[in-house]
Amino acid sequence: MRLISIHARPPWPSSATPRQPLKQLADTLPWHTFETAFAAAYSELGRPAKPIRLMVGLLLIKQLEHLSDEAVVARWVQNPYCQHFCGLTQFQWERPCDPSELVYFRRRIGEQGVALILVVSARPHGEQAAEPTVVGDSTVQEQNVTWPTDTKLYPKIIRRCWQLADAHGVQLRRRYRKEVRTRLLAQGSAPAQGRAPGATPVAHHRGGLDPGTGT
Repeated sequence: MRLISIHARPPWPSSATPRQPLKQLADTLPWHTFETAFAAAYSELGRPAKPIRLMVGLLLIKQLEHLSDEAVVARWVQNPYCQHFCGLTQFQWERPCDPSELVYFRRRIGEQGVALILVVSARPHGEQAAEPTVVGDSTVQEQNVTWPTDTKLYPKIIRRCWQLADAHGVQLRRRYRKEVRTRLLAQGSAPAQGRAPGATPVAHHRGGLDPGTGT
């Protein structure tokens, strides 16, 4: 019986399925394009850098699987197809690099380099990679939206009620103009020159005007 050392690195299995998506993509991508494009960003001096195919492969897996830098490095150690995708011919248990090296690599190749990786990786898919509709998620964009709980809506509602009453000939016993102006000053939403003589600012609170009493 032949014994195998637990420290020996097993070769890439010949029984690996050729239909695995990462293996198919690895056999299709023109890796030499990345080697040629990014070679100028490296120097012969200093500590040897990680292989370009390794770093490009990690970035592609990160985008394909929607992973963080830390998670893609952990996935790489666990998945032999990820290692084959990055150019390895033998399975290894050590991390290929520190996750922070992906940050340095992105800085090294710049935005144009990242765009090149995207374009080249999408090219084998032909027209299927072109989407007729681009969907943008704007949920994180800041918008100047007034929520129903904002107290500044109360004066607008009151003024609109005044306009409707005048338009329909409704006689109001009292309009509470002074109270409305005082509350606006207290909330800081009206200019100081609009303060009525002798009016005392009222402490700000979420309730604004009392709809029942108008004060």
